Amino acid sequence: MYLDIDLKERNKTAALSDLGNTITYGELVDVSGKIKDIIGERNLVFVLCRNTIDSLVGYISTVASSNVALLLGADTDNDLLDNLVRTYKPQYIWKPVSHEGFKQEDFECLYTYGDYKLVECSVDNKLNLHEDLALLLTTSGSTGSPKLVRQSYDNISSNAKAIASYLELDDRQKPITMLPMNYTYGLSVINSHLLVGGCILMTEYSYVQKQFWDFFKTQGSTSICGVPYTYEILKKMRFFRMELPTLEYMTQAGGKLIPELHKEFAQYAADKNIRFYVMYGQTEATARMSYLPHEQSLSKCGSIGIAIPGGEFSLIDDKGNNISSSNVTGELIYRGQNVTLGYATSSNDLQKGDERGGVLATGDMARRDEDGYYYIVGRKKRFLKIYGNRVNMDECENLLQGKYLDMECACVGIDDHMKIYVTKQELNEEILDYITGKTGLNRKAFEVIYIPEIPKNDSGKRIYSALS
Repeated sequence: MYLDIDLKERNKTAALSDLGNTITYGELVDVSGKIKDIIGERNLVFVLCRNTIDSLVGYISTVASSNVALLLGADTDNDLLDNLVRTYKPQYIWKPVSHEGFKQEDFECLYTYGDYKLVECSVDNKLNLHEDLALLLTTSGSTGSPKLVRQSYDNISSNAKAIASYLELDDRQKPITMLPMNYTYGLSVINSHLLVGGCILMTEYSYVQKQFWDFFKTQGSTSICGVPYTYEILKKMRFFRMELPTLEYMTQAGGKLIPELHKEFAQYAADKNIRFYVMYGQTEATARMSYLPHEQSLSKCGSIGIAIPGGEFSLIDDKGNNISSSNVTGELIYRGQNVTLGYATSSNDLQKGDERGGVLATGDMARRDEDGYYYIVGRKKRFLKIYGNRVNMDECENLLQGKYLDMECACVGIDDHMKIYVTKQELNEEILDYITGKTGLNRKAFEVIYIPEIPKNDSGKRIYSALS
């Protein structure tokens, strides 16, 4: 992977924290060697992640020493962590010194680095890990779920190279951590920049805090990354008025950006000579499958763009037939080296090899325009039948949020009855009039419900299961 660096790069800074701590590429190599001397190879290591250098060291050292890392948030509930330990039986855990631990007896500490320590679990068995397996991540939207995505060394490497290529990355880059490193998008930012010899600016401050932007400006960060919710908040913070002379590019993934917001940020980027990339990905494809070239950010507003270098898209109908015509909706299929090995739900699954063969049925419905650019329409399972009509709940959300920019909404329901949860009061009748006018369906099919806040996970995606 990216730790196979030239000796002349050993003294180059790999990461810098907001506390002034640094680590070089050479030091990363050295620590990885120490970890390997202590635990050997082909062990399962739980890495409890924070956006700190010490946490980064645990991830890099585990994967680079031919062990397998399961990345989890350090703030994950202890009961959920305990369940994962019982399910997957890791030999070791890399965790903050201050972490209170699990229900099992205290683990023996084998090594300490900064505010993190490597502990050995009381597990007798030796796991049989497939030789290609490098990394385990939780599936999108899950918290402590035993369902994991199995990623290979080739998955990580190929996706990092593709991302570095289309983002035009080089060793001058200084990305700042705006997303959790155990989230596939946040991790891909780290992987792709370490690949080219960049310096990761690591902070646990949120982008809504002054300290974050002080660190950003002082160190001259070159990029911003975020999910749709990030960009919604940035606009409310009057981001367009900020003076950020070192900002070279911005990326967005993790869900569909409202077209109006997409257009605003694309126009801002064009005016400031900044590159703005809208992207599309899933944990099941390591991180990213598509990008919208920054030159097309305005002309193809709302599009996820084209497949990443080395990848390929196609569309199929409900019978599995290939769709060759433009502007016809079908399920989006992706092919590429970054398609992961498959899922795991127990420790026995960690010995499995590639179950996908480089092909991923994304579960997303999309269309392709005449120029070959793709547009996500909604999730395959996010459809209702209302009075015999097939209605896409994602499209309904997009319609409403395009109309009411200062309101969030979420649509759930069963056939013939859609519930529309909104964060703005006293608009029920107006919303009903608008949505029935757009869909041409009877008002009785819709129910508008006010709630103060739409439930979301750490990456900003709506948690529909929390809405009954």
